[in-house]
Amino acid sequence: MTTMTKSKGAAALPLNTILAGDCIEMMNSLPENSIDLIFADPPYNLQLKGDLHRPDNSKVDAVDDAWDQFSSFAAYDRFTRDWLAAARRLLKPNGAIWVIGSYHNIFRVGASLQDAGFWILNDVVWRKSNPMPNFRGKRFTNAHETMIWASKSEGAKYTFNYEALKSLNEGVQMRSDWVLPICNGGERLKDDNGDKAHPTQKPESLLHRVLVGSTNPGDVVLDPFFGTGTTGAVAKMLGRDFIGIEREEAYRKVAQKRLDSIRKFDREALQVSASKRAEPRVPFGQLVERGMLRPGEELYSINGRFKAKVRADGTLVGKDVKGSIHQVGAAMEGAPSCNGWTYWAFKREGQIVPIDVLRQQIRAELAN
Repeated sequence: MTTMTKSKGAAALPLNTILAGDCIEMMNSLPENSIDLIFADPPYNLQLKGDLHRPDNSKVDAVDDAWDQFSSFAAYDRFTRDWLAAARRLLKPNGAIWVIGSYHNIFRVGASLQDAGFWILNDVVWRKSNPMPNFRGKRFTNAHETMIWASKSEGAKYTFNYEALKSLNEGVQMRSDWVLPICNGGERLKDDNGDKAHPTQKPESLLHRVLVGSTNPGDVVLDPFFGTGTTGAVAKMLGRDFIGIEREEAYRKVAQKRLDSIRKFDREALQVSASKRAEPRVPFGQLVERGMLRPGEELYSINGRFKAKVRADGTLVGKDVKGSIHQVGAAMEGAPSCNGWTYWAFKREGQIVPIDVLRQQIRAELAN
């Protein structure tokens, strides 16, 4: 189902649609500053010379399609500059772009990104856990591709769901080298003849990590080289809107069939771990104003060593010290700093309860 949105003074944005045609022409037809994220998997310009065969002399189904062929590096660079200019026009000021490529093209694309005014945030290496061998045995096995993540300009804000990515990685900060398998098995789409529908179909796991990490539900994601629609499929599952652009009719047909079978995850499942800094700020004094804690009530340090009394203005007073929950906690511990929310607790019915429980109650109310 296609959803149309319209910005003030702008043409309607064709959400959840595959646009047929040239990517530059189609991007230039869309309203500027309307897209939250672009994921681009442009032609790699592989410069293949002749057929590639396995040791048993069987032919490798390599990328030899017309869309990946350019007459020269100069022609490829012109194409890259043109589609990047169109992409940058579309991005919102706080938008970002991901571009994936191989050693054949990613360095040229990276330079063009910087020349166009984008600000590179990271390069991420996708290390394939099951890469295709180097059958000729004359080079290293090409076991990775590189993604460049960039904001629209230097100093621009952008979405980065740090805590969500950390959660995906078993509580450890996500690194810039991602070990994920290539698309194979049941995920690999086939055409009516049973052949691979697209030679470079990307795995959904890769797009899942990109979209969870750098978009939020309701964001608009554009893929100008849509292929068989991996970006759109993952965006739909994750509650993001997408726009795909694809000039090849055969790919559009496969992608649309794929998208028609996708169901969005329920609202609760779409929520991800948020950064503490992204949560609403709740002053300690608000707990006092709302009667959740009373002036004169005593708070106790979690380690049981100290106590302090709540004052009407939301400060604490303890032995020889007064100030905020953070200042008093730090002074009592003789420490340079202290997170008062996790340091102090109160008593209810004989139980010690961290004051952060009350803050989370207020945050839950604000979220509804």
